[in-house]
Amino acid sequence: MEVLSSRVLIHPADVDGLVGFYRDVVGLRIYREFGAEGRVTGVVFFLGGGFLEIGRGSTALATPGPVTLWLQVPDVDAEVGRLAAAGVEVLEPPATRPWGLREGWVADPAGNRLVLVQVPDDHPLRRRV
Repeated sequence: MEVLSSRVLIHPADVDGLVGFYRDVVGLRIYREFGAEGRVTGVVFFLGGGFLEIGRGSTALATPGPVTLWLQVPDVDAEVGRLAAAGVEVLEPPATRPWGLREGWVADPAGNRLVLVQVPDDHPLRRRV
């Protein structure tokens, strides 16, 4: 399989609230908005090498908490601190894990989990083979 592009799809009960969270609190940049008849029904955000799409789906798809987003950031302590100061629920404060990554876990308003990851300079993920 050759994957040309990818995105994470979330269909929450409160689309506007979750779009506001990722746009205004997390600070993701918008790639595009879509909808019909002048009504925005979904927003796609840049997410590093992929995309995050938040949109209105069928009621059956609006189930909270099925997604975990892995977001690599330059300074996990600063980002978790900034999000906590904005009222975001911190599930696990930043800590260096046994596998060598520094991680902090937070939750979005729909119950999805975000793991913010800092890759140390000497970690194998930084090496090119």
